[in-house]
Amino acid sequence: MKKWIQLVFGIWLMGAGFVQAADEPMLRMPDMPLHDPFIVAHEPTKTYYLYTRNVSRLTGVSDLGTMAYTSKDLKNWSQPKVVFTVLEDSFAQEGNWAPEVHEYQGKFYLFVTLHDSDAFLKRPPDAWRDTYVRGTISAVSDSPDGPFEMLNKDGPVVPRELMTLDGTLYIDQENQPWMVYAHEWLQRIDGTIEAVKLSPDLARAVGEPVHIFKASDAPWLNQSIEVSDAGLSYVTDGPQFYRSKTDVLLMLWSSYESGSYVQTIARSESGTLLGPWVQLDPLVKRDSGHGMLFHTFDGDFMMVLHRPFRNARGKLFDMADGGDHLEILRQRTDLDGDPEYDDLQTVLGLSE
Repeated sequence: MKKWIQLVFGIWLMGAGFVQAADEPMLRMPDMPLHDPFIVAHEPTKTYYLYTRNVSRLTGVSDLGTMAYTSKDLKNWSQPKVVFTVLEDSFAQEGNWAPEVHEYQGKFYLFVTLHDSDAFLKRPPDAWRDTYVRGTISAVSDSPDGPFEMLNKDGPVVPRELMTLDGTLYIDQENQPWMVYAHEWLQRIDGTIEAVKLSPDLARAVGEPVHIFKASDAPWLNQSIEVSDAGLSYVTDGPQFYRSKTDVLLMLWSSYESGSYVQTIARSESGTLLGPWVQLDPLVKRDSGHGMLFHTFDGDFMMVLHRPFRNARGKLFDMADGGDHLEILRQRTDLDGDPEYDDLQTVLGLSE
């Protein structure tokens, strides 16, 4: 009975936002539900924050929101803590997909996608699925630890009639903030990556969206598409930017090849957001994707993504900056606990 009381009290503390107790067990990546993982390496505290959608059985918090694991070494992770909850009177109470946290002008901004599956939109003429309100919102905090406060409860950053997801922050060479996002294949059929300028507080869009590229621009994806009875679809997902050591602008994004999730990459020929963009070969196959890049406190260059798409877990990779492209050096199975993918050929999806 005593142990049971201690367990319940510990869950309550965690839900209330208290720091993990010293005797609570640390987690490893195979134990951690991690769809659309995003890592912030917080230099002042030498702490890695790993954000994902709230899992109530782990946090004891039933609200829709975002949780964060923390680590000092990328191997041992704290029990997760809720850092953001969706307001009860928000325009949407579903989703909370793909949380990202970016430091900008002394504050930390969360971008996360919400939807309302009962708020139907007008179906485009060629679309074969009903569409509904879905879009990325922004929230702000003074700390990566939260709590994050939603900046606009009345609607997403991009107008609600555009079905969008996976917004990420991009700051251009004139220090103008943009949100770059995927315009859903559900609405476009051939999904796109688009961008819109943001207000200084990152709360709302300024001006009209700009087209970046469409999914079918990727030759490998176009070759893998088959028309089914359900209809034709080209998926864009999870954009994230990296400027290389030679000042080349690269973008990670994800799609599907023959029904399997793929982590791929594109390169801007102009070095600017507006491109034109050249599609490179995929980085990782094997039902892997929604990756993001970061540097460790030791200066190592790494990528995190999730695999498989369902019941996803985080996977870590050592990366190399090739100037006009990126290379995977190895999967860090010592950190992510995935011995099945210890061979690089298997990681890249090149072996049978």
